[in-house]
Amino acid sequence: MTGLIIKAIGGLYTVEASDGIYECKARGIFRKMHISPMCGDNIEFSEEKDGSCVINKICERRNQLIRPPLANLDMLLFVSSVAEPSPNLLLIDKFIAICEYKKITPAVVITKTDKGSSEELYEIYNNAGIDVFTADNTTGEGSDLIRDHISGKLCAFTGNTGVGKSSLLNNMFPDLGLSTSEISKKLGRGKHTTRHVELFKMPSGGYIADTPGFSTFETNKYDIIFKDALAGCFREFDNYVSDCRFPDCSHTCEKDCAVIEAVNKGLISASRHENYKAMYEEAKQLKEWEYK
Repeated sequence: MTGLIIKAIGGLYTVEASDGIYECKARGIFRKMHISPMCGDNIEFSEEKDGSCVINKICERRNQLIRPPLANLDMLLFVSSVAEPSPNLLLIDKFIAICEYKKITPAVVITKTDKGSSEELYEIYNNAGIDVFTADNTTGEGSDLIRDHISGKLCAFTGNTGVGKSSLLNNMFPDLGLSTSEISKKLGRGKHTTRHVELFKMPSGGYIADTPGFSTFETNKYDIIFKDALAGCFREFDNYVSDCRFPDCSHTCEKDCAVIEAVNKGLISASRHENYKAMYEEAKQLKEWEYK
């Protein structure tokens, strides 16, 4: 039988198959191969004579995150408010870079538009080719577009505390009849955050990853991006990197760097480039041999 792992805790895996929900354990061979099943994995499993179920095969993953352990993510949406708290552009750019590196579609959701203008934030990411949505959580305006955009996908929401993730989800799925606090608890945002990963099935189709890891912002635990790969995680650089004078240009300070020239001309956001340089300095401190 085939199915999707929707919950993983304590070596027990909840699998959604076409004919129902199964509780499975993984065969010992995976441990010998240093492979652990993850939420989001498409798997093949079988039922033993004693009625228990075991995972026999993990299908090839399109992507995976180190922490939280999650596979085959279609989209990661970074929620940022225009105020209370103010947007943290460096964090947004770090998460977008991780998405690009892992072939996960990034998106930015701007909330609390009733408290200030979203124009500047919208322009930065829209001009970079990133999908951007605005949402007024007091009226629910904008939530329908986001819900339609993630329908049928396996996605996760992240963002700083207080940006309105739970209110957004409440507006997106009012048919669930859940209060904000209940959604917060369901999606691992509550006071007593769960330590395991789970997929929450959306009424419109698809899944939201319920994972406490997306609240921490310890981006090095999501994945490691070394300095030579970082420029490739900024999609707006693509049209310029081949025109740099030096083939090994870091796009931080070199003479005749086409990326820097594009920044100076306003073709690339100055804030995105500044954050790229900050991330590049961090990446220079990484020793690749330590992560092999």
